[in-house]
Amino acid sequence: MQNPLLEVPKAKHGAYPFDRIKTEDFLPALQAAVETAKTKLERYKRDPRTDFAHVIVEKSDITEQVDYVAGIFFNLHSAECTEELEKISPEMTEVLTRFGNDISLDPQIFAKVKACYDTRLDQKLGKEELTIIEKTYKSFTRNGALLADSEKAQMRELDEKLAKLTLTFSQNVLKATNEYVLELTDRADLAGLPENVVEAAAEMAEKKGKPGAWCFGLDAPSMIPFLTYSKKRDLRKKLLLASSSKTYKTKYDNQETLKEILKLRTARAKLLGFNTHADYVLEERMAMSPKKVMDFLEDLLAKAKPHAERDVERLKKLARKQDGITDFQSYDASYYSEILKRQELALDDEMLRPYFKLENVVDGIFKVAGLLYGLEFREAFDVPKYHEDVRTFEVFDQDSKAFVGLFYTDFFPRPTKRGGAWMSGIKEQGMYHGKVERPHIMIVCNFTKPTKTKPSLLSLDEVLTLYHEFGHALHGLLSKCTYRELSGTNVYWDFVELPSQIMENWVLEKECLDLFARHYETGEKIPEDLVKKIKASGKFLEGLGTLRQLTFAFLDMAYHSVSPETITDINEFETRITERTALLPRLPETSISTAFSHIFAGGYSAGYYSYTWAEVLDADAFEFFQQSGIFNRDVAKKFREHILERGGTEHPMELYKKFRGQEPDVGALLRRAGLH
Repeated sequence: MQNPLLEVPKAKHGAYPFDRIKTEDFLPALQAAVETAKTKLERYKRDPRTDFAHVIVEKSDITEQVDYVAGIFFNLHSAECTEELEKISPEMTEVLTRFGNDISLDPQIFAKVKACYDTRLDQKLGKEELTIIEKTYKSFTRNGALLADSEKAQMRELDEKLAKLTLTFSQNVLKATNEYVLELTDRADLAGLPENVVEAAAEMAEKKGKPGAWCFGLDAPSMIPFLTYSKKRDLRKKLLLASSSKTYKTKYDNQETLKEILKLRTARAKLLGFNTHADYVLEERMAMSPKKVMDFLEDLLAKAKPHAERDVERLKKLARKQDGITDFQSYDASYYSEILKRQELALDDEMLRPYFKLENVVDGIFKVAGLLYGLEFREAFDVPKYHEDVRTFEVFDQDSKAFVGLFYTDFFPRPTKRGGAWMSGIKEQGMYHGKVERPHIMIVCNFTKPTKTKPSLLSLDEVLTLYHEFGHALHGLLSKCTYRELSGTNVYWDFVELPSQIMENWVLEKECLDLFARHYETGEKIPEDLVKKIKASGKFLEGLGTLRQLTFAFLDMAYHSVSPETITDINEFETRITERTALLPRLPETSISTAFSHIFAGGYSAGYYSYTWAEVLDADAFEFFQQSGIFNRDVAKKFREHILERGGTEHPMELYKKFRGQEPDVGALLRRAGLH
């Protein structure tokens, strides 16, 4: 059949043929790729060889076409999910889950993997080969290879149900986010909102067929400025209530979906011999056990909570003094935080936005990559794209001129894109049919859009987000592994955030800001006093910020460490678990959990603590940079060679110690946050 998904990519660097793919190509391509793989797997199973090249490398080649089709589909499903694509997603998920289980639960395939694993030390292999054999063997056992036939059937059923439910959870969040609109028709209701926010709201209203009105949605670039600047307390409450209840007791209610996900995850963990899903997950993490995670979180809570309580008291005092508010609520927090920041630091986001034109920030981050790692980014106009907002870049080594990888950016919100920001390996670095190839990496964000009169001017938080995702991108682009299963971000989940979070540190440094922060109209460099204020803002209300992250981490661990049967009321459970970290009254009829996509639709179940865990790593690592200069090439070379290039080829703590010369110091995080 003629299908671009089944052809060898002809575009530059073998890029995805986004310009030729139609939605109706996906299911036939996936089914054909699966059938071809199954035929090859039958021959593979009959082959008596148990050496590494046959068992590991050949198996990877057999499934490569299936991975290729799935990779394109799920990248689009997150970034450009049309109604047509959404309709076929359950069947695509079902076919892929079934195929994955056909391999992981096949006794003949596992017998070959086990034989290769048992003889690994006799095969005279390198460290990377030994690591991938061990990882493959463990993957099979963690997916049920050692189970009895009846238990394998149960595992298959659990996995297929889980795949459908996590997809449903994600779809509900996206639909609920897209559906809600706060429509304002009275200009008085715009009090306090910056001009660019008002203009963007008017443009949104026009697109929704409501000319003359102003519309606000639940996507971050629309909602966050409203909660930060609107003087209308009743409207802030209305918008935050809509966001916090979008998938709770609405037509997109996720309560039962959430409960069923927990039951299935627990059943799966118990089937494999673990007490809880958290025990299962953490076996393959730096933290290793729920106890170690909880000890880590409790230690940080003890240090951060007194600071957070003082932060809240300062906000309450300000609200009482300025507006007579005696019942301070969550929908007041961002508004008065911004006022307090203006008072204490003489700083607000609107002062900074003119210096953070998106194109300049992107150019600046490329300069940072050049100074640290000798990379050069050249925009490519002949690489297929899936949407007009996407830009593509070829990445080269400045010295050798060697091709490093393809880099895609997609920055603005739209109804077909899920919320948040993420990096994705469109094509991971590593071996494909005997040849090691370079990666294709994408970052997707939801930033402030340009308006008719202004370019895209980012908030400081958006700049930090861009640097964060770019850090992930560097992890993918600079990977120098043999096997794609170990390359780039294929590392322990509580290590994957180190390359991303460390990049955020540069944003708070003058040497970095001087590279790109120029006024979009005058070209004037960001003033010295603003740079100092940005630096100081890194510690502003940091106790409250840390407590917020701890709330999510504790909630995640609680859900995945208890018996699901005990969770009968989501609201009651969430209230009880977050009681110690909640310093403001809980809004009635709202829920964090039912829209907590990170843990119920993403890969962070029993892993949300990773963000805070990695903060310790990145704070400690950045102190090492600061000791020699933030653009010191020798330190950057160590970070590149031991962290960015090595993927999951060694245990992350060993890689970290090779870079740093020591284990990470928790004190570095406390010093940076001003919590020591």
